[in-house]
Amino acid sequence: MDIESKQRISRWYFGGVASSMAAMVTHPLDLMKVLIQTNKEKMPIMQTTQKIVKEQGFLALYNGITASILRQYTYTLARFGFYTVGSGMVDTKPMSTKVALAGLSGYVGGLIGAPADLVNVRLQNDVKLPVDQRRNYAHAIDGLVRVVREEGWPSLFNGASMCALRGAFMTVGQIAFYEQSKDLLIAGGFAQRMDTYIIASIISAIAATALTQPIDVIKTRQMNSAPGEYSGLTDCALKTAKEGPMAFFKGSIPAITRLGPHTVLLFLCLEFLRNNFGKLPDDR
Repeated sequence: MDIESKQRISRWYFGGVASSMAAMVTHPLDLMKVLIQTNKEKMPIMQTTQKIVKEQGFLALYNGITASILRQYTYTLARFGFYTVGSGMVDTKPMSTKVALAGLSGYVGGLIGAPADLVNVRLQNDVKLPVDQRRNYAHAIDGLVRVVREEGWPSLFNGASMCALRGAFMTVGQIAFYEQSKDLLIAGGFAQRMDTYIIASIISAIAATALTQPIDVIKTRQMNSAPGEYSGLTDCALKTAKEGPMAFFKGSIPAITRLGPHTVLLFLCLEFLRNNFGKLPDDR
């Protein structure tokens, strides 16, 4: 299947729409990643999946899907939106410019999406907790309201600095590496079609995973922590380090297993939206 480029430009909100479409497919993999990262015992991804399905049913794999979608329409929409708007103001042909713009866009997007990310982690982690220890948020909005009511509104931004840092590295890995890889492939003779987009998105998924995994582990643990468990990011990092250096790479396999398909689907959806619904360069 060929997707011929019509030289259209993405609209600022296409990233959020495309990411939400991808999240509907890859959410169970994201759930497994969170469970492995927050579990102090080693358990393979297949064993974790079988345990959840056996004890709670298949739909438990979609626990937290409302928060995941909310996260796409805050965090991902913001970082892709800022990058899209910014790319119309600066020359993004050099890789250095792509990296700088992507890093800034991801940092801002991470701050904006921190509350949704926090609720997303907590909803997903509920499936492995004993019944009496679960937070039992009904959905994402209920989670946000209860966090404010029970812990105070600043708790919504628990781990926000790590969200912003992770967002910066994730966006560099995803957008900057994707755009650069696609540019190089096209310059090398590839057409603007599906196989080109897939190759570029796989490269970006590998780069994003390598850049963000240690940050992701700390962010996930801090967001899921009980009040007073960690005094700050440094304390969280030090306590994680006591488990050994590989603790920072817990969940790497489910992370790339999830991020790979998610990134491929995200950019295929994004290119579809751009080619069919994007604006022409001379549109105002």
